[in-house]
Amino acid sequence: MTLERLYTPWRLAYVTGAAKSSDCVFCAALANEDADPLIVFRGSTCFVILNLFPYNNGHLMVVPNRHIATLVEARPDELDEMMAMTRLSEIALREAFSPEGINVGINLGKAAGAGILEHLHIHLVPRWTGDTNFMTIIGETRVLPQELPATAERLRPVFQRLAKER
Repeated sequence: MTLERLYTPWRLAYVTGAAKSSDCVFCAALANEDADPLIVFRGSTCFVILNLFPYNNGHLMVVPNRHIATLVEARPDELDEMMAMTRLSEIALREAFSPEGINVGINLGKAAGAGILEHLHIHLVPRWTGDTNFMTIIGETRVLPQELPATAERLRPVFQRLAKER
C-alpha cells in the first residue's frame, strides 16, 4: 500500500497562527473590495464572503459593512439586509452545490465559538451526508474538493442572477 499525500498549503497560515492579525479581516476585505477574490456579493449595508478557512466547500459568511460586534448594535436596515442576504446565500448554495443541508449560525463571543469576535457575521455551511470523516477527526484537517477562487467563480454569477430577480 502506498502512502498518499494530501497537500493543503492554504491551511499553513491558519495552523501556524500567521493568519492572525490585529486588523479586522472583514474590514480589510471591504476596504479592498475590488481586489478581494473572496467577496462574492455586495449589498448596500452587507456583503457575502467566502470563509478563508472553510468547514466545507462553499462556506459563506454574511457580514455587515459596519464594524459591529453584536446584533444589538445593528440598525434595522442592517438586520433586514443580513437576513435577506442569508436567504439569498441559501438559494445560491443550493443552486451551485446541491447540498443535502445547510448549517446557518452566528457565534457571539469567544465562549460561543466566535473566531472573529469584533465583527458580526452569519455563517452558512453547506452539508452532505458523510462530509465529516477521519481526516477531520484524526488529522484535524478538512478535505475540500475545490479551491476558493473556483468556488467564488462558481457562486458570483448565481448571486448576480438572483439579485436581479429580487
